[in-house]
Amino acid sequence: MDTWDPALYQEKHAFVWKYGQELVGLLEPRPGERILDVGCGPGQLTAQIAAAGAEVTGIDNSAAMVAEARKNYPALHFEEVDASRMKYDREFHAVFSNAALHWIRDAGAAASGMARALLPGGRLAVELGGKGNVEQLQDAIARALAGFRIKTPESPWFYPGIGEYASMLERHGLEVNSAALFDRPTPLPGGLGDWIAMFGGRILAVVGAERREAFIRQVEENAKPALWRDGEWLADYRRLRITAKKG
Repeated sequence: MDTWDPALYQEKHAFVWKYGQELVGLLEPRPGERILDVGCGPGQLTAQIAAAGAEVTGIDNSAAMVAEARKNYPALHFEEVDASRMKYDREFHAVFSNAALHWIRDAGAAASGMARALLPGGRLAVELGGKGNVEQLQDAIARALAGFRIKTPESPWFYPGIGEYASMLERHGLEVNSAALFDRPTPLPGGLGDWIAMFGGRILAVVGAERREAFIRQVEENAKPALWRDGEWLADYRRLRITAKKG
């Protein structure tokens, strides 16, 4: 299981939830609605949804993230739940998810769970890493691993295209209203090293602590022609954003 560092996430990766504020606008939470936030992390977007007057349940597979969310927002409700094993049944007016679903390898189970959680006529607003996400960064990492004679570990990420993900939702009874796949070059305040520490735990595990710094330097050297711009590192993010409705 991947481990998460809530402090590092909030200090150097706040851009993840800040970019998600636009998705909250597309969700249009309303007073009195029951809304499920899938992959809530430390809870910032859960709190924004609640501020609109909705009753929100935030779920995350990480015990550390759920603990941080409860500390940050003690008045809100958070649960430690694997999104591929959700048991909710027609309980929510809307399901929301930002930057979480690409971590779920059993994407079909997550899609089924989200659809089942919605009331008839309920709506879905999600954004995740899409096809081609961090492709150049992943290439720089793979070349560095090869230089260290380390086999690249299995990717923990699922980056679908529009057709793949939209058809999956439709198979589970959701009617897709809008879908967009777009580039979002994203500045990394902590550089590539902090990004890998935050999101690439299984990569660093195979590298080992004694070679970590040398490995990061090699990744930076490999990535610099593509990802270093005007004195800062940019991650080559591509995002898939979809809204849908349950029939």
